[in-house]
Amino acid sequence: GAAAAVSPTSNLFLGSGFFDFEGAQRIGYHHGLASDVGGGTSFSPFHTMLAAYYVGREGQTKPGLSLAPSQLWWRHTGGAAEALGLAGVVGNLQPGCEADFLVLDPAATPLLARKTARAENVEELLFSMIVLGDDRLVERTVISQAAAA
Repeated sequence: GAAAAVSPTSNLFLGSGFFDFEGAQRIGYHHGLASDVGGGTSFSPFHTMLAAYYVGREGQTKPGLSLAPSQLWWRHTGGAAEALGLAGVVGNLQPGCEADFLVLDPAATPLLARKTARAENVEELLFSMIVLGDDRLVERTVISQAAAA
């Protein structure tokens, strides 16, 4: 079946429409979040997740939906792998799976440190990193289980 690599920064920049996250969830349509600087504005997963949050809440052309931060992170990792037919191979940190991933420092900036320290649950922590995250949040990159230089 079909699946979508949703690039909300591209859709917003090009004015090409708003992905119907609520409709996709309702019918079980496989989709992941993706970045695209051919039509979008950033490779940043944080910018992509924040743009998806905005698009999900848009309610003029479709029912609005507040996407949970954990759902945004999953769509950018496991959801994207699932959409590509690679669930259980990539997109998670389970034993036996291939792994390229980022190690994040939620105290990377003074504002981020203050906001994440006050998070009362994992959703608040994840949302703080989506809203305030940039390249400074990335402590290191791990490629094929080896730290990248």
